[in-house]
Amino acid sequence: MGEGTKRTALRGAGGLDARLPLAELTRAVLRKVFPDHWSFLLGELALYSLVVLLLTGVFLTFFFDPSMAEAVYRGSYTPLQGVRMSQAYLSTLRISFDVRGGLLIRQVHHWAAIVFIAAIGAHMLRVFFTGAFRRPREANWTVGVTLFLLALLEGFAGYSLPDDLLSGTGLRIAQGIMLSVPLVGTYLSMFAFGGEFPGDDIVSRLYPVHILLVPGLLLALVTVHVVLVFVLKHTQWPGRGRTGRNVVGLPLFPQYMAKSGGLFFTVFGVLTCLGAVAQVNPIWVYGPYRPDLVSTGSQPDWYIGFLEGALRLMPGVETRAWGHTLSWNPLVTGVLLPGMLFTALYAYPFFERWITSGTGERHLCDRPRDRPVRTGLGVAALSCYAVLLVAGGQDIVAFVFDVSVSAVTWVLRAAFFVVPVAAFWLTRRLCLALQAQEAGRLAGGVESGLVRQDAGGGFHPEHRPLSADERYGLLVRERPQPRRAPSSAGGGRLRVLVNRSRAAIGSWYYRDRVILPTTPSQRRKATAIVAGPDRPSHGSDGSDGSDG
Repeated sequence: MGEGTKRTALRGAGGLDARLPLAELTRAVLRKVFPDHWSFLLGELALYSLVVLLLTGVFLTFFFDPSMAEAVYRGSYTPLQGVRMSQAYLSTLRISFDVRGGLLIRQVHHWAAIVFIAAIGAHMLRVFFTGAFRRPREANWTVGVTLFLLALLEGFAGYSLPDDLLSGTGLRIAQGIMLSVPLVGTYLSMFAFGGEFPGDDIVSRLYPVHILLVPGLLLALVTVHVVLVFVLKHTQWPGRGRTGRNVVGLPLFPQYMAKSGGLFFTVFGVLTCLGAVAQVNPIWVYGPYRPDLVSTGSQPDWYIGFLEGALRLMPGVETRAWGHTLSWNPLVTGVLLPGMLFTALYAYPFFERWITSGTGERHLCDRPRDRPVRTGLGVAALSCYAVLLVAGGQDIVAFVFDVSVSAVTWVLRAAFFVVPVAAFWLTRRLCLALQAQEAGRLAGGVESGLVRQDAGGGFHPEHRPLSADERYGLLVRERPQPRRAPSSAGGGRLRVLVNRSRAAIGSWYYRDRVILPTTPSQRRKATAIVAGPDRPSHGSDGSDGSDG
């Protein structure tokens, strides 16, 4: 390259940077620091599963025919020769048996969908249990919950496209849920299916939703999610040198980029291996959908299994009023239960902020044991989900253990109410026990592995004090305070009642804690470490805000 060309290129780059400061922006992005802990890779696991989904989905769109027009099968799979089926089912069989590499790509696509939703769920659990949803990240939590909801919708739409007997049964259940909606249920069903079930349009309508609408929304929200992570900076675990004002870890380029790139290829390789050796959704075994048939032992994918379980546990109760019939089974389990679940997920960050004194930013992750009530609520919700997931296959459970379906159903109905309460109580007690153990380690040290014999012949284990790093990890933790109950003077009666309820809930929420044996100086120092950039080093109620 000549000198003149170099000068021209430099002038052009300088002029472009003066108008669009890309160089400064690029440097800021490349200097972005990410914490070096495996739990922060769960979000990237979901992202890379989405990439695999998009790549394999593009391949499948070239061969899939989203039509319910009937045809006679004349392909390679002998057991279905001469069977009438829809073009959607026929083209899926063709992808599986006649397109080179089609079955592998289709199974990788299905496994990627399973891992994608599982990774989003695990990532959300990490954020919930560590309190990474708190200010200033409430908006990012809302985006994440919306991504989870869209992922469930996308998975169900893709699962329903092949028009096999299993997916058709799922669509029949979805239509029953639509019909249960008061007043507008019939119109919803007619709009979705293009007429009476099964209609002729459901696959052709689900197809653009699956390949265009929901993926577009997912990509847009993933972009917003990543941008917010960059702008708001990452949370991190407490540790030496880590405060609420900095992030300690690896820069994006080159260290973290190499690590993240390795994760992408690992995800791609594992999903490909699963697609090659682990059969998933063998639609040729189920056969084409027929409204008068239901496949034996049919269960949906795990992420929809809790809805199936709720439908099986809910008694078939109906109410007749004003010439209309309310069918409570599909309405409660298919509409109200998911609605309450996602309402609780969206509202939880604002609820915790509502009962907590102080509104400063939080950038250090909580340890789950330090928040017994929050951790107990999360474990209770997971146990409730587990009961419903088992209930989704209660006929299989009854067959395997040779008991009646009715007995299994009643046991699971009782477990739906008992198990979450027991899980909450047990988790809360375990968190407090772990806190008490740490308080004992701070006060008396830890066993050194040596045993001393006294003059009387007795043996006593020797203890050593904790190292500075060990003490740091235990002392630096936030101790949030509930809001104080206001006096009855001033404000209306309703306002006073709301504020007192707010204070009472906060007191119950934060009352379970073990006080660590620390000095006032240690507590002040730990509070200063935890404090965010715009946050005072004490709570709004005058407390120091920390145990450590």
